[in-house]
Amino acid sequence: MRRRASAAAAVSPGVATIASSDSAGAASKRGCTAPPAAPAPAAEGPEFPAAGDALAAPPAGARVRVEVLNATTVRGLGRRATFYLRDRGWDVVAIGTSRAGQDEVVVLDRSGHPEWAKRVAHAMGGGRVESRPDTSRYLDVTVILGGSWRPPPEPFHP
Repeated sequence: MRRRASAAAAVSPGVATIASSDSAGAASKRGCTAPPAAPAPAAEGPEFPAAGDALAAPPAGARVRVEVLNATTVRGLGRRATFYLRDRGWDVVAIGTSRAGQDEVVVLDRSGHPEWAKRVAHAMGGGRVESRPDTSRYLDVTVILGGSWRPPPEPFHP
């Protein structure tokens, strides 16, 4: 014998009720239907290279020193970018915050190796590459994160 949800419960206006599967028709007759689910918003952001993409990793035998600067108001974005780059073989030696906010990712070549900066930009899902050599820094590439960069989804590990 099938059990039905008790119809004796009073339904107040503006209060949602949960109907069982066999009383869903009765609930819709009382005007207690749930609104249709809104579609999930499309994730905007960079398109990240595949895990085995050789252009998203440092050249074989080279140690490329990278600095990551967060130019957004999102706390922890520089740390997420650091983990992302380190997982792909880049040697992130410095993390910081940039006071100048910006929307796009800018990758700066600091050591006269523009191909390394292009590889880092590719690993980050795109970005503008500029050459700004600075021999006073112990760096090869500086990544300045903009507001449009979102880290890729990560698997959940409890």
